Amino acid sequence: MTARGDAMAAVVAAMDRLRSPGGCPWDAEQTHRSLAPYAVEEAFELAEAAESDDRDALRGELGDLLLQVLFHARVAEEHPSDPFDLDDVAQVLLDKLVRRHPHVFAEADVRSAADVEAAWHEIKKRERTGEDVLAGIPLALPALARAQKVTRRLRREGTADDALLCGDSTPAVVDEEAALGRELMGLVLRAEDAGVDAEAALRAHLRTLQDARGQGPS
Repeated sequence: MTARGDAMAAVVAAMDRLRSPGGCPWDAEQTHRSLAPYAVEEAFELAEAAESDDRDALRGELGDLLLQVLFHARVAEEHPSDPFDLDDVAQVLLDKLVRRHPHVFAEADVRSAADVEAAWHEIKKRERTGEDVLAGIPLALPALARAQKVTRRLRREGTADDALLCGDSTPAVVDEEAALGRELMGLVLRAEDAGVDAEAALRAHLRTLQDARGQGPS
Protein backbone atom coordinates (compact mmCIF):
# COMPACT_ATOMS: atom_id res chain seq x y z
CA MET A 1 0.00 0.00 0.00
CA THR A 2 1.56 3.28 -1.09
CA ALA A 3 1.38 6.39 1.07
CA ARG A 4 -1.13 9.05 0.07
CA GLY A 5 0.43 11.24 -2.57
CA ASP A 6 2.89 8.56 -3.66
CA ALA A 7 0.43 6.56 -5.74
CA MET A 8 0.59 8.93 -8.71
CA ALA A 9 4.37 8.71 -8.91
CA ALA A 10 4.15 4.94 -8.54
CA VAL A 11 1.59 4.54 -11.34
CA VAL A 12 3.65 6.77 -13.66
CA ALA A 13 6.67 4.55 -12.93
CA ALA A 14 4.56 1.45 -13.57
CA MET A 15 3.41 2.83 -16.93
CA ASP A 16 7.02 3.58 -17.84
CA ARG A 17 8.03 0.01 -16.98
CA LEU A 18 5.18 -1.47 -19.01
CA ARG A 19 6.16 0.59 -22.05
CA SER A 20 9.96 0.12 -21.75
CA PRO A 21 12.06 -2.78 -23.09
CA GLY A 22 11.42 -5.88 -21.03
CA GLY A 23 7.94 -4.65 -20.13
CA CYS A 24 4.60 -5.62 -21.68
CA PRO A 25 4.73 -6.53 -25.41
CA TRP A 26 1.13 -5.36 -25.97
CA ASP A 27 1.71 -2.01 -24.29
CA ALA A 28 4.91 -1.52 -26.28
CA GLU A 29 3.03 -1.84 -29.59
CA GLN A 30 0.34 0.76 -28.89
CA THR A 31 0.08 4.14 -30.62
CA HIS A 32 -2.09 7.20 -30.02
CA ARG A 33 -4.38 5.98 -32.80
CA SER A 34 -4.69 2.42 -31.49
CA LEU A 35 -5.42 3.68 -27.97
CA ALA A 36 -8.08 6.20 -29.04
CA PRO A 37 -11.06 3.78 -28.90
CA TYR A 38 -10.20 2.83 -25.32
CA ALA A 39 -10.34 6.46 -24.19
CA VAL A 40 -13.81 6.80 -25.71
CA GLU A 41 -14.99 3.59 -24.04
CA GLU A 42 -13.56 4.54 -20.66
CA ALA A 43 -15.19 7.99 -20.83
CA PHE A 44 -18.60 6.41 -21.36
CA GLU A 45 -18.04 3.94 -18.53
CA LEU A 46 -17.12 6.84 -16.26
CA ALA A 47 -20.30 8.67 -17.27
CA GLU A 48 -22.33 5.56 -16.50
CA ALA A 49 -20.78 5.25 -13.04
CA ALA A 50 -21.35 8.94 -12.29
CA GLU A 51 -24.98 8.84 -13.40
CA SER A 52 -25.59 5.67 -11.38
CA ASP A 53 -24.15 7.21 -8.16
CA ASP A 54 -21.95 4.12 -7.78
CA ARG A 55 -18.99 5.36 -5.73
CA ASP A 56 -16.90 2.20 -6.06
CA ALA A 57 -17.43 2.10 -9.82
CA LEU A 58 -16.70 5.82 -10.09
CA ARG A 59 -13.36 5.42 -8.32
CA GLY A 60 -12.43 2.53 -10.60
CA GLU A 61 -13.53 4.25 -13.81
CA LEU A 62 -11.62 7.42 -12.91
CA GLY A 63 -8.54 5.23 -12.59
CA ASP A 64 -9.20 3.62 -15.96
CA LEU A 65 -9.54 7.04 -17.61
CA LEU A 66 -6.38 8.23 -15.85
CA LEU A 67 -4.59 5.23 -17.35
CA GLN A 68 -5.46 6.52 -20.80
CA VAL A 69 -3.92 9.91 -19.99
CA LEU A 70 -0.78 8.28 -18.59
CA PHE A 71 -0.52 5.90 -21.56
CA HIS A 72 -0.86 8.65 -24.18
CA ALA A 73 1.63 10.86 -22.34
CA ARG A 74 4.12 7.98 -22.17
CA VAL A 75 3.74 7.25 -25.89
CA ALA A 76 4.19 10.97 -26.62
CA GLU A 77 7.60 10.94 -24.91
CA GLU A 78 8.91 8.71 -27.70
CA HIS A 79 8.01 11.01 -30.61
CA PRO A 80 11.20 11.63 -32.61
CA SER A 81 10.69 15.35 -33.30
CA ASP A 82 7.93 16.65 -31.00
CA PRO A 83 8.03 14.75 -27.70
CA PHE A 84 6.11 15.79 -24.61
CA ASP A 85 5.44 14.14 -21.26
CA LEU A 86 2.89 14.13 -18.46
CA ASP A 87 4.37 17.26 -16.92
CA ASP A 88 3.91 19.12 -20.22
CA VAL A 89 0.29 17.95 -20.34
CA ALA A 90 -0.26 19.18 -16.78
CA GLN A 91 1.33 22.56 -17.62
CA VAL A 92 -0.98 23.08 -20.60
CA LEU A 93 -3.94 22.26 -18.36
CA LEU A 94 -2.71 24.62 -15.63
CA ASP A 95 -2.25 27.46 -18.12
CA LYS A 96 -5.77 26.90 -19.43
CA LEU A 97 -7.32 26.84 -15.95
CA VAL A 98 -5.60 30.10 -15.01
CA ARG A 99 -6.47 31.76 -18.32
CA ARG A 100 -10.13 30.77 -18.15
CA HIS A 101 -10.61 31.72 -14.49
CA PRO A 102 -9.50 35.37 -14.32
CA HIS A 103 -12.02 35.90 -11.52
CA VAL A 104 -9.92 33.55 -9.38
CA PHE A 105 -6.36 34.09 -10.59
CA ALA A 106 -6.60 37.73 -11.76
CA GLU A 107 -8.75 40.76 -11.04
CA ALA A 108 -11.87 40.00 -13.09
CA ASP A 109 -15.13 40.64 -11.23
CA VAL A 110 -17.97 38.13 -11.41
CA ARG A 111 -21.06 37.94 -9.23
CA SER A 112 -22.67 34.61 -10.09
CA ALA A 113 -22.15 31.22 -11.71
CA ALA A 114 -23.92 32.60 -14.78
CA ASP A 115 -21.33 35.40 -15.00
CA VAL A 116 -18.55 32.82 -14.75
CA GLU A 117 -20.05 30.76 -17.57
CA ALA A 118 -20.51 33.81 -19.80
CA ALA A 119 -16.91 34.89 -19.21
CA TRP A 120 -15.68 31.34 -19.86
CA HIS A 121 -17.38 31.24 -23.24
CA GLU A 122 -16.10 34.69 -24.16
CA ILE A 123 -12.54 33.62 -23.37
CA LYS A 124 -12.95 30.46 -25.43
CA LYS A 125 -14.35 32.54 -28.30
CA ARG A 126 -11.24 34.75 -28.26
CA GLU A 127 -9.06 31.63 -28.25
CA ARG A 128 -10.85 30.42 -31.39
CA THR A 129 -10.27 33.67 -33.32
CA GLY A 130 -9.99 32.86 -37.02
CA GLU A 131 -11.51 29.40 -36.61
CA ASP A 132 -14.94 28.23 -37.65
CA VAL A 133 -17.52 28.63 -34.91
CA LEU A 134 -17.90 24.85 -34.72
CA ALA A 135 -14.17 24.14 -34.51
CA GLY A 136 -13.24 21.79 -31.72
CA ILE A 137 -16.52 19.87 -31.57
CA PRO A 138 -15.45 16.25 -32.11
CA LEU A 139 -17.06 14.46 -35.04
CA ALA A 140 -16.90 11.26 -32.98
CA LEU A 141 -19.30 12.55 -30.31
CA PRO A 142 -22.58 10.62 -30.12
CA ALA A 143 -25.06 12.28 -32.45
CA LEU A 144 -27.38 13.65 -29.75
CA ALA A 145 -24.50 15.11 -27.74
CA ARG A 146 -22.92 16.60 -30.84
CA ALA A 147 -26.21 18.08 -32.04
CA GLN A 148 -26.78 19.75 -28.67
CA LYS A 149 -23.23 21.11 -28.56
CA VAL A 150 -23.61 22.48 -32.11
CA THR A 151 -26.95 24.03 -31.13
CA ARG A 152 -25.48 25.67 -28.05
CA ARG A 153 -22.48 27.01 -29.94
CA LEU A 154 -24.46 28.44 -32.85
CA ARG A 155 -27.10 30.00 -30.62
CA ARG A 156 -24.47 31.60 -28.42
CA GLU A 157 -22.71 33.02 -31.47
CA GLY A 158 -26.03 34.24 -32.88
CA THR A 159 -25.35 32.60 -36.24
CA ALA A 160 -28.42 30.35 -36.52
CA ASP A 161 -32.07 30.18 -35.57
CA ASP A 162 -34.15 27.08 -34.89
CA ALA A 163 -35.49 26.95 -38.45
CA LEU A 164 -31.97 26.74 -39.80
CA LEU A 165 -30.89 24.20 -37.19
CA CYS A 166 -33.81 21.94 -38.05
CA GLY A 167 -33.28 22.36 -41.77
CA ASP A 168 -36.62 24.09 -42.35
CA SER A 169 -34.98 26.42 -44.86
CA THR A 170 -33.78 23.54 -47.05
CA PRO A 171 -35.77 21.98 -49.90
CA ALA A 172 -38.70 19.74 -49.00
CA VAL A 173 -37.73 16.47 -47.38
CA VAL A 174 -37.93 13.63 -49.86
CA ASP A 175 -36.91 10.63 -47.75
CA GLU A 176 -37.68 9.19 -44.33
CA GLU A 177 -34.10 9.44 -43.07
CA ALA A 178 -33.95 13.20 -43.64
CA ALA A 179 -37.38 13.65 -42.06
CA LEU A 180 -36.34 11.73 -38.96
CA GLY A 181 -33.14 13.77 -38.79
CA ARG A 182 -35.20 16.96 -38.64
CA GLU A 183 -37.46 15.50 -35.96
CA LEU A 184 -34.51 14.38 -33.85
CA MET A 185 -32.93 17.82 -34.16
CA GLY A 186 -36.21 19.31 -33.01
CA LEU A 187 -36.05 17.12 -29.89
CA VAL A 188 -32.49 18.30 -29.28
CA LEU A 189 -33.68 21.92 -29.44
CA ARG A 190 -36.47 21.08 -27.01
CA ALA A 191 -33.94 19.51 -24.63
CA GLU A 192 -31.66 22.55 -24.88
CA ASP A 193 -34.56 24.93 -24.18
CA ALA A 194 -35.47 22.86 -21.11
CA GLY A 195 -31.87 22.74 -19.85
CA VAL A 196 -31.79 18.95 -20.28
CA ASP A 197 -28.80 16.95 -21.54
CA ALA A 198 -30.41 14.98 -24.38
CA GLU A 199 -27.75 12.26 -24.40
CA ALA A 200 -27.97 11.77 -20.62
CA ALA A 201 -31.77 11.74 -20.76
CA LEU A 202 -31.78 8.93 -23.30
CA ARG A 203 -29.17 6.99 -21.33
CA ALA A 204 -31.32 7.36 -18.19
CA HIS A 205 -34.37 6.08 -20.06
CA LEU A 206 -32.44 3.06 -21.31
CA ARG A 207 -31.21 2.30 -17.78
CA THR A 208 -34.81 2.44 -16.56
CA LEU A 209 -35.82 0.06 -19.33
CA GLN A 210 -33.01 -2.34 -18.48
CA ASP A 211 -33.82 -2.23 -14.77
CA ALA A 212 -37.48 -2.94 -15.47
CA ARG A 213 -36.42 -6.07 -17.35
CA GLY A 214 -33.99 -7.06 -14.62
CA GLN A 215 -31.04 -6.52 -16.95
CA GLY A 216 -28.75 -3.86 -15.54
CA PRO A 217 -25.83 -2.57 -17.59
CA SER A 218 -23.11 -5.12 -18.24
